[in-house]
Amino acid sequence: MDTLSSFLDMGGYAAFVWPGYGLSAVILVGIAILSVRSLSVARTTLQRMEDQGTETP
Repeated sequence: MDTLSSFLDMGGYAAFVWPGYGLSAVILVGIAILSVRSLSVARTTLQRMEDQGTETP
């Protein structure tokens, strides 16, 4: 258990390291969510454009 505690302490720099990891994880998850939303909007827009192009007047 001492090894795990020592690892989590990060040599006394845990107060800087762990928030950095957390912030990076939040940013990466945010980018992933924005990318999925953007893809959904692009697919919807493409579908609307394709539907408009195939309609007969």
